[in-house]
Amino acid sequence: MIAAPDPEKMFQVSRAELAVFHRDVHKLLVDLELLLGIAKGLGEDNQRSFQALYTANQMVNICDPAQPETFPVAQALASKFFGQRGGESQHTIHAMGHCHIDTAWLWPFKETVRKCARSWVTVVQLMERNPEFIFACSQAQQLEWVRSHYPGLHARLQEFACRGQFVPVGGTWVEMDGNLPSGESMVRQFLQGQNFFRQEFGKMCSEFWLPDTFGYSAQLPQIMRSCGIKRFLTQKLSWNLVNSFPHHTFFWEGLDGSQVLAHFPPGDSYGMQGSVEEVLKTVTKNRDKGRTNHSAFLFGFGDGGGGPTQTMVDRLKRLCNTDGLPRVQLSSPERLFSALEGDSGQLCTWVGELFLELHNGTYTTHAQIKKGNRECERILHDVELLSSLALARSAQFLYPAALLQDLWRLLLLNQFHDVVTGSCIQLVAEEAMCHYEDIRSHGNTLLSAAAAALCAGEPGPEGLLIVNTLPWKRTEVLALPRPGGAHCLALVTVPGMGYAPAPTPTSLQPLPPQQPVFVVQETDGSVTLDNGIIRVRLDPTGRLTSLVLVASGREAIAEGAVGNQFVLFDDVPLYWDAWDVMDYHLETRKPVLGQAGTLAVGTEGGVRGSAWFLLQISPNSRLSQEVVLDVGCPYVRFHTEVHWHEAHKFLKVEFPARVRSPQATYEVQFGHLQRPTHYNTSWDWARFEVWAHRWMDLSEHGFGLALLNDCKYGASVQGNVLSLSLLRAPKSPDATVDMGRHEFTYALMPHKGSFQDAGVIPAAYSLNFPLLVLPAPGPAPAAAWSAFSVSSPAVVLETVKQAETSPKGRTLLLRLYEAHGSHSDCWLHTSLPVQEAVLCDLLERHDPTGPLLLRDNRLKLTFAPFQVQSLLLVLQPPLN
Repeated sequence: MIAAPDPEKMFQVSRAELAVFHRDVHKLLVDLELLLGIAKGLGEDNQRSFQALYTANQMVNICDPAQPETFPVAQALASKFFGQRGGESQHTIHAMGHCHIDTAWLWPFKETVRKCARSWVTVVQLMERNPEFIFACSQAQQLEWVRSHYPGLHARLQEFACRGQFVPVGGTWVEMDGNLPSGESMVRQFLQGQNFFRQEFGKMCSEFWLPDTFGYSAQLPQIMRSCGIKRFLTQKLSWNLVNSFPHHTFFWEGLDGSQVLAHFPPGDSYGMQGSVEEVLKTVTKNRDKGRTNHSAFLFGFGDGGGGPTQTMVDRLKRLCNTDGLPRVQLSSPERLFSALEGDSGQLCTWVGELFLELHNGTYTTHAQIKKGNRECERILHDVELLSSLALARSAQFLYPAALLQDLWRLLLLNQFHDVVTGSCIQLVAEEAMCHYEDIRSHGNTLLSAAAAALCAGEPGPEGLLIVNTLPWKRTEVLALPRPGGAHCLALVTVPGMGYAPAPTPTSLQPLPPQQPVFVVQETDGSVTLDNGIIRVRLDPTGRLTSLVLVASGREAIAEGAVGNQFVLFDDVPLYWDAWDVMDYHLETRKPVLGQAGTLAVGTEGGVRGSAWFLLQISPNSRLSQEVVLDVGCPYVRFHTEVHWHEAHKFLKVEFPARVRSPQATYEVQFGHLQRPTHYNTSWDWARFEVWAHRWMDLSEHGFGLALLNDCKYGASVQGNVLSLSLLRAPKSPDATVDMGRHEFTYALMPHKGSFQDAGVIPAAYSLNFPLLVLPAPGPAPAAAWSAFSVSSPAVVLETVKQAETSPKGRTLLLRLYEAHGSHSDCWLHTSLPVQEAVLCDLLERHDPTGPLLLRDNRLKLTFAPFQVQSLLLVLQPPLN
């Protein structure tokens, strides 16, 4: 196991020596080392192998360490061998210097700053000594740290970038996790990264560089293409535990049909050292060598930094074109991908996600980090929307662009693939939590400022504004603050992306127009909640024995089974503790059984009904839960608090559904995809634990059951059982991970018809984006107001913000996507004073087709399945 660092560990320097470096001796050593590698690698039956061994033997016979004049004679023998050329059919290896540095992992962020400086100083020296040496460097955040802390080094990097030796790659702020960030977060990774590379190095990246992450979303190809990137490099799928991925060079097709050229270095490493063994492996392991004759070879010490060394460069120079071996050239990503594109006519295509069959514990490990990520994505979404609306309606309001960029960069930093995944040390996790707290604190201040500007006045003691940051009208139960610290429940209606005044105590209706919630506790201790849409029955321990869709009478819970069943598993992976959950954990399933009589009625009905119970998970861990049903709400919520003190245990909650389907649907960035509910093949079996965002759904024709959540990612559907992964307890590299108190909410939604038509997607959004209750200036506005609405339920208006380049601050950026998986036409309506509208890409570069036709404050938009579109709206100056 990877142990946590010992803060008390000390080192002593016991001896230091000065030495004279003899380059002639070093060259002989490199030659002998390579000859030995050829002899071993090509095997004893190979003529070239015999020649290599014979040449090495001659060199040993001739060379006398006491007589330096023998060195050139020995070196001439090696030169004769390495000078024998191969044929035109030889495979070409593109050797690129690289230094993968984890932005945080077993060390804190501040140590990464020093790692970057130390590694890149070495790289600068190598570039000075070797004009043909090219170094590829990713992660804008690391370059920004060097720019801030080591400006002289940054200037040297810029100089070598102009020479073409230092090549920025990747296009993202950090090498983020490829599964957990939201679609908008992934866009911002590229937006911040590409803008930084353009500003500091004069050009944007043309390759997405993500060698070491734990899977790759099916929406990445579309996001890449719209950010100016058509090429993709990674190698992590070589870690697959079950199936060998069938390609090293191929076209990767995403959810919407977008394609990028993908290449995995066949040596299965981003830290090669230039040995003959690695060079031969790059050719022999290449699964597409019949289709293309080029491969990448990334050399240099990585993870903790260090990068290439002169010895590695010397080895690769010596192997440039030697009979019996592939050609080796010191190359660049541009040369590699240009060569691959020239051979691309016969390449295969892989459609959908690139699922890593390992490290699937990272979907659950460190629940507080994952909750912080989801919450801060929401906060920044809400701040940008309200600030945009305030900008449109108030001449005095200044959009907080600089502060929002800082907050976004903090969030993007935490989305590094060893931070948001929880596979980092305690020191990193604590710093990440501080970053989330900064985003929450500044975000709440910005929300209040934007609300005040929307209402154009000073905050008064009475006025409250209810804000809906989603693009559809919502009618929901809300707890409104009252004088003296009390709260009252009210049913409120707020238009899409707008606000409504909070009802006063006198204006509250005693009964809502919908059927109120009825709560009944039976003599046996069970409780029934019914709002006329769904009827929920809980047994005396809090388990779900029935969930009925009232209009049809259809039961959602499998016959003879119970839902809301908490289950505990033994969780002892083979090696990567925080990263992995192994399939054999499923054999240790232990239902957590509660005590009858712990279920009690909470809220007794009307606009809301609830019941709550306590559950002892183990002698050390306990759980309390409130099951809530609101008037007019199509789902039942489970507000959960867990005090967790376990070691190598895995907590899940299960819902057996009265539904049969070979596929379940899971939300991903800007869309959804299907995964099997069976283990027919090894590829199916390897997906025993998968990831999802806000919802997953199991449907048959005419009926289905959706499981929503507000901060969880690990999930699975096996057979008819929907399972949400809640908490793990690994002990390495952080022995404290997940220990303590947790709060989260999940919800269950039975539905008629497809999940698209039933409104599962807006329901999951509503669970994750609660209505905001903000102080209004003086008396709250008398009427409700909406800024945007979309005519089609298939299209989601995801983001509203100020454009990156906004003359006089009067341009907004809108991002929409098609969520159902269908071709769709829709109208976007706005009440804002829009002068002009134009399509743009994700980097906010104008579409050359020119402005869109704007009629009566409406725009017609056409979407293909899962397509993401961005709009720039130029606003007229506000009247005030």
